[in-house]
Amino acid sequence: MKKLLAFIPVLLIGLTSLHAQNVDNITVHDKTTDREDTIEIPHSLSTDVDSLLNDYRAKSALSGPTNCEQKNDNPFFPDSVYIERLSQMPVVMEMPYNDIVRKFIDLYATKYRKKFSYILGASNFYMPLFEEALDVYGLPQELKYLPVIESALNPKAVSAAGAVGLWQFMLPTAKVYNLEINSLVDERRDPIKATWVAAHYLKDLYSIYQDWNLVIAAYNCGPTNINKAIHRAGGVRDYWKIYNYLPKETRGYVPAFIAANYIMTYYCNHNICPMDADIEQNTDTLQITKKVHFQQIAAVCGINIDQIRALNPQYKLDIIPGGDKSYTLRLPINMISNFIDRQDSIYKYHADQLFTNRKTVEIGVTNENATVPSTTSSEQTTEVPAKSSHRRGRHYRHSNNDSEGTYSKRRGRKSRKSKGKTSVSVKDGDTLSEISKKTGISVKKLKKINHIKGNSIRAGKKLKLHK
Repeated sequence: MKKLLAFIPVLLIGLTSLHAQNVDNITVHDKTTDREDTIEIPHSLSTDVDSLLNDYRAKSALSGPTNCEQKNDNPFFPDSVYIERLSQMPVVMEMPYNDIVRKFIDLYATKYRKKFSYILGASNFYMPLFEEALDVYGLPQELKYLPVIESALNPKAVSAAGAVGLWQFMLPTAKVYNLEINSLVDERRDPIKATWVAAHYLKDLYSIYQDWNLVIAAYNCGPTNINKAIHRAGGVRDYWKIYNYLPKETRGYVPAFIAANYIMTYYCNHNICPMDADIEQNTDTLQITKKVHFQQIAAVCGINIDQIRALNPQYKLDIIPGGDKSYTLRLPINMISNFIDRQDSIYKYHADQLFTNRKTVEIGVTNENATVPSTTSSEQTTEVPAKSSHRRGRHYRHSNNDSEGTYSKRRGRKSRKSKGKTSVSVKDGDTLSEISKKTGISVKKLKKINHIKGNSIRAGKKLKLHK
């Protein structure tokens, strides 16, 4: 275990940034340089709120607000009020106030107020999960608002750089922490697994930096960039002192996080009303070891396929692979026994239509009813260009009629060869096509005489050649 912990810091330093570049920004005055500084805003906060509300979970469980009067005006407060409110929050992490934090609070309370109304409602789905994982790892509870600026609480969020899920993991980091990612499964989108991995990752980062602002900065841009900034700042390990050496997005990341904690705590003071959330019915999980499609479950169990997708966002193509390991399927608790009782019917339902990849194929076997396109009289004799038709010093002229004649003679010889035989034994590796060529009897006729369906034949079987 000690060897593993010693390895983690080295490994983390090599991990890439978790995030994409953003499209929005804010401008603040840099007193050090006496010029305007552009701060990039975390990309998730620029997400269209309508696309968030279009998610099945949001459509089925969020409404309103009804118990709060939503106003469009954002009251003005002096700096002293913000300083006092931030200092009174029950937090472990340092959350200081400055012009950049103020800019983010103003942005959340004005342009993004509807988005935070949604986030406050959607937090009912995810905050208990975040709180449990953070508690088990002994981490500050205020970290539960990190996914607010990471993904706007959208488990299917994907950044332009390829960061995925509520916690926006890049693929290399996810692989280090054993999240499965392949063509069918992406566990970065699994709220439960991704949350526990995020808590583990944050714990590992804290073991390196021993400073929570540096931890979440490293979460944003990767430990490599933080280490570079510390080195350029002369070795000082303080986010606000290495600020000017950080990537643009990371300069705004900690202020954005502080502002998110503020708004999620003092939203009422800014006339932001949370959307009403109907807490969904209880769910439970099943361990699946056979390949199954969401359409099979939906049709046989009578459940909305969008609900299955919402509960199991880690399956990218609606397919649970099964196979040599078990996969989790989450369903409403009243559907668990329904699935167990009907599982045979579920696995069989339209399986041949939903799973079309072949397990085995025969090479070179063609449809015996296929016909060779006929040629016109002007095409029957064709001179092959000299460059491609010289073989061992000989020049070949090809004639379709000649080749057909040769084939007829060949078939005639084979027919005479098998004329006295009444049957033929199938050898290992033989196919109907090969036997047809040897005997001069068409595949269609062989199948008809021997009552064969399909194209498979068994070694050792005797095939009749005549009725």
